[in-house]
Parts: sequence; structure tokens; C-alpha cells
Amino acid sequence: MKVKYFAWVRERIGKAEETVEPPADVRTVGDLIGWLSARGETYAYAFEKPKVIRAAIDHAHVKADAMIAGAREIAFFPPMTGG
Repeated sequence: MKVKYFAWVRERIGKAEETVEPPADVRTVGDLIGWLSARGETYAYAFEKPKVIRAAIDHAHVKADAMIAGAREIAFFPPMTGG
């Protein structure tokens, strides 16, 4: 699946997107955040406060308990403010 990173999440990881193949036990967005965090220092730094990270699966906003099976794209970004 393709994973995209935006704003300071992207800056901390050092890339805008990548293709990943998480293990079978990674079933939810929260699981994916945990798995990504374990991939190295930059990921751990980007996801150090997972409750503030927002996610979207195939362009639809989702919560951490959303299932990722069948997802083509998952995006992570910080909270947004409007104006």
C-alpha cells in the first residue's frame, strides 16, 4: 500500500510517500502507526504523539481503529486549522 506523509509528519520522516507491506498482524491505522514507529528514529519522532496524528484511507478521514485491509493509500498528517 502507498503511505503518504504531510506537513511536519513528512518533514520528520524525510519523505513524502513510500510503498510499504506491513505484516499481517497490522490491521488498523493505529497498528500501522505502531509498526511505522518501530522502523527507525525518524518514524518514532514523527509518530511520538499518535493521538494527534490524523489519517485518511483512500481520501476518507478515519480514526485509529479503522481497518486498513484493502486500502490503496493511507495518508498521515497533523491536526489542521481552518481559516
